[in-house]
Amino acid sequence: MSLRARAERKSGAAAVPTVLAIGPARLTAGLDRAERLDLRAHQLVHGPVGPLSQRTLVELAEGVKLTGRGGAGFPFAKKVRAVAVAVERRGLAPFVVVNATEGEPAAWKDKVLLTRAPHLILDGAALVAWALRAVEIVLCVADDGVGESSLLAAVAERDLPVPARVVRVPHRFISGEGGALVQGINGLPHIPPGIKRRASEGGVVGQPTLLSNAETFAQLAIAARVGPRRYREAGNADEPGTVLLSVTGSARHPAVVECPTGTPLADVLDLCAVPAGPAVLSGGFHGRWLDMAAASRAEVSRRGMAAAGGSLGAGIVLPLGPDTCPVGEVARVVRYLAAESAGQCGPCRLGLPDLSRAVDGLASGAGDPAVVRAAAAGVKGRGACSHPDGTAGFATSALEVFAEDLARHARSGDCGRPVAGVLPVPAARDEGGNRRLHVDWSRCDGHGLCADVAPDLIRLDGNGYPALLDAPVPVRLEPVATQAVAMCPALALRMAAPKH
Repeated sequence: MSLRARAERKSGAAAVPTVLAIGPARLTAGLDRAERLDLRAHQLVHGPVGPLSQRTLVELAEGVKLTGRGGAGFPFAKKVRAVAVAVERRGLAPFVVVNATEGEPAAWKDKVLLTRAPHLILDGAALVAWALRAVEIVLCVADDGVGESSLLAAVAERDLPVPARVVRVPHRFISGEGGALVQGINGLPHIPPGIKRRASEGGVVGQPTLLSNAETFAQLAIAARVGPRRYREAGNADEPGTVLLSVTGSARHPAVVECPTGTPLADVLDLCAVPAGPAVLSGGFHGRWLDMAAASRAEVSRRGMAAAGGSLGAGIVLPLGPDTCPVGEVARVVRYLAAESAGQCGPCRLGLPDLSRAVDGLASGAGDPAVVRAAAAGVKGRGACSHPDGTAGFATSALEVFAEDLARHARSGDCGRPVAGVLPVPAARDEGGNRRLHVDWSRCDGHGLCADVAPDLIRLDGNGYPALLDAPVPVRLEPVATQAVAMCPALALRMAAPKH
């Protein structure tokens, strides 16, 4: 397959990656000539698109086998049908929700669409609103400022079939989860609800809601213009069309890449100048690790990535180069994921910190992979959302791929490489918190009272001494941490911000 790269011009939106393509561009068409497609430029590049009936919308989605691009890959036609059934049964007008939050640090594809091609997203949302006779379009963006102004400008540039509003969502890993998103729109905390409920049954203000990812709506807009036959000319027969991939990590040319499904992952890695390294993380922080042999035979599709042992997920590809410690990188991510949980159920409050400690033990050379597997097994299938399962899968897949590195850590305490911070873990952020617990080991007598007071933060090791999670204390747990500090009989425990 021939490769064609199209570098974006330097944009006013800081940190938005370069846009590259393999094969003919669809979602990214025109971005080689303009930093942002306003309404006029958008129409010149893509042409007009008109209303669709509900039946035609379902037939189109089925004809192109459109699935959600946010990670789960749920068939879009089934979502439309489910909302239509709920509307008929309950007699309530539905809402259309666009999830463009991308709370995962390595995700950039939706932000590229927001920043540079926002009208494609609005086209898709408008088509669904027309077909379902929706009452409102709700556009959800992260509060990091990337893409929001572009989206607001796009809304102001055009007449949509129903009112539209933009809702800011905290830029956290779990904020974009479907239930958490609906909670936030409804004025509740941006965390997954304790009881899972389909948005099609009761989403925004309890009414039927079609909720899907920003790229999904953009793909729908392309399909409505070109029709099923032309749409299927790109990609695999069972997963037609193109996908957007966010490729960062150790890539020398990090980029958002548009490519047809079925493209060898190796072509994507070559395009982004990925150095030879031990592995590639596929599907992001809830994804799976692939060693380079598996990555070399993987194809970009859900089926193709799964066949190689990986995951397409939300299209995040994170290659790891040779100049960083893989085990240390994994430990950084697991600590981050443990701190990013909602903290509302046992697997998140207790299980993920335990998993993080177990992985930290591997990085120090004193841990045991069996302990990691046990901690991962303890959270699987037990959370209020998929966050514990995704975190457990990430950690356990690393055990197989980095077995040689783990052996070096067990023998020598490390692998001889620094932890370069290649995987994009953001700075401490739990609503502004950045303080950590510290132990003065010259004072600590192993009373164990701190673990009784703050079990979410402190465990006792095999000798009865505190084992702290190497992560900032979440703001919601600062009162408990403060109490543990105050009650330490030996005055050995303290909480402080890192020194700069």
